[in-house]
Amino acid sequence: MIFERIRNIAVIVAGTDEEYQSSILSGIAGAAKEFDFNISVFASFGGVLPNPEYDIGEYNIYSLINYSQFDGAILLTNTICSIEVREKVCREVIESGIPAVVFDCSDFPEFYNIRIDNYTAMRKITEHVIDVHGARVINYISGPLGNPEAAERRKAFCDAMQAHGLTVEEERIFYGDFRPDDGKQAVEALLESGLPLPDAIIAANDAMGLEAACTLIAHGIRIPEDMIVTGFDWTFFAQNHNPTLTSVDRPLSEAGREACALLDRVIRGESCEKTVTLQATPVFQESCGCKDSAAADIRSYRSATYDLIQRFRSGTSMITRMTSALAMNETPEQSIRIISQYLHEIGCRQCCICLCENWENAFRNTSSDVQAESDLPTGYPETMLAPLIWDNGELGKVAHFQSSQMFPVLFETGGNMSYFFPMHFRSRCLGYYIFTNTEFPTRSMLCHLLMINISHSFENIRKLLNLNQAIQDLDRMYIIDSLCGIYNRNGFRRCAEQMLSECKKKHLPMMISFIDMDGLKTINDTYGHDDGDYALKLLARAIQESCSGDQVCARVGGDEFIIVGTGCTQADADRMEQTLAERLSVLNDAEQKLYHVSASVGTFITDIREDMKLFTLIMQADQKMYQMKKARHSAEGLPE
Repeated sequence: MIFERIRNIAVIVAGTDEEYQSSILSGIAGAAKEFDFNISVFASFGGVLPNPEYDIGEYNIYSLINYSQFDGAILLTNTICSIEVREKVCREVIESGIPAVVFDCSDFPEFYNIRIDNYTAMRKITEHVIDVHGARVINYISGPLGNPEAAERRKAFCDAMQAHGLTVEEERIFYGDFRPDDGKQAVEALLESGLPLPDAIIAANDAMGLEAACTLIAHGIRIPEDMIVTGFDWTFFAQNHNPTLTSVDRPLSEAGREACALLDRVIRGESCEKTVTLQATPVFQESCGCKDSAAADIRSYRSATYDLIQRFRSGTSMITRMTSALAMNETPEQSIRIISQYLHEIGCRQCCICLCENWENAFRNTSSDVQAESDLPTGYPETMLAPLIWDNGELGKVAHFQSSQMFPVLFETGGNMSYFFPMHFRSRCLGYYIFTNTEFPTRSMLCHLLMINISHSFENIRKLLNLNQAIQDLDRMYIIDSLCGIYNRNGFRRCAEQMLSECKKKHLPMMISFIDMDGLKTINDTYGHDDGDYALKLLARAIQESCSGDQVCARVGGDEFIIVGTGCTQADADRMEQTLAERLSVLNDAEQKLYHVSASVGTFITDIREDMKLFTLIMQADQKMYQMKKARHSAEGLPE
């Protein structure tokens, strides 16, 4: 079968900067070019920080995956600490129907399994410590038993102990999460337990083993003279620690390449075995009392160490400079401009920041189409924004794209490897990052920190935007009449004082019209206060529609309204009063109420002098309105 279109593979992983993950991803990256795959790595840092809310935001990246866009999947589910998240990912992949490869996991018969023989290697390590070095009392630092690799290694340890007639004491087993700090905690728990010190500590991975060794040395316990320590994975730090850590060399890069090769065969319709087993090799080193048979390659070590330190220094410098610059931002546009200035230091072909369409509105719930903060812990909206697309030094953006597409701009070629990371604050989703064709997510220890800082920058901007909006809303409440929707007394005073100052400065005449509603008490007493409120709103509407040019209106009392205008003539005043009468007539006819809304108007126009006060002008307009109202009521035979 010949494939003319580019095949897309999803990879799901947690913690790209750890050596196990980065080694497998390195093999996948090489295979992407070999098989012309486009690889999309959906990665989180869940479980890294002791914060459940933060983990929700991290694991949310997996909800972005649109499996219908992929031809296959590679799952590093053994790196995901949360059992619930792990099971959810597997269930969704199964439901999608696409072929999938896992590592060291036989729980799902639907998946192809690239298996590294952890059991044999761990058993050989344990037997070596017992047979060669005479250890009899052994502590074990385990990974989480929900992890298949951790369970297999623990079983190998227990079986080796029992085969040699040694007792596995449960109090000498410490259960961790494969994190370095677990090794420290295991040793401290041992020293505080009062148990006799063991002959050896066997750790389920190098990270825990190395930290256990460092903690023992800090307490004056020599390795291997006083106690043997071993690990598993043969990482860079295990190889270059003093003493060198006895460990297990696993073909991780080969496993990543084999996962892609297996998917290639399956997609092409070939029949494949469900399980592929790769062998791991124990490496006996100084920490168990063995000596490295090969002379240390000091030049290679120096070069690798210098490269590591240099990358850390340059990365730290970049993040420090960028974080300092971002702290001054007040708009997303400013943040985008600053971030783009530093992206060349990451060394990637393309970098995108994709934001949820309503990312800045999470605190506001002013309409049905704006979600409240509590409604946005997981998932992505249908529409995303891509305000930053950095492509080989060129800066671009995409206004809108569907989140189901995942990429704001689709690739036209194969062989690309892109990393998707969540952009969030605590559990609140802001968007996601995409890094394409770069080793930065796997080689840098600062990738996670970089994204945290950028996310916090956008969260600070989001809060600032919402704070400004809240201030505007509060100001509106202060100056706008809640019933009629026009200025209240506060708003009138603020606006009218500015207009008075303008008239004084420009020597303009000023118009003040005082409007008093007729018969509000009668409407309230006869038809109820709801109708009274309705009549006030109708009059306010007519007044507002009668204003033109530099005229503003306000409700300044229960049934009292006012219009102020600058540069008005008597003709303007007559036109305003005529328009008000016509609008009231039209509105009364349209509403067909049992009562008619009417009002008395007194308009006063005067040239403004420097000594004039607003209150005096209002009183003059009020007096004129009262005189006109008295005259009209007298003519109509109405009570005043």
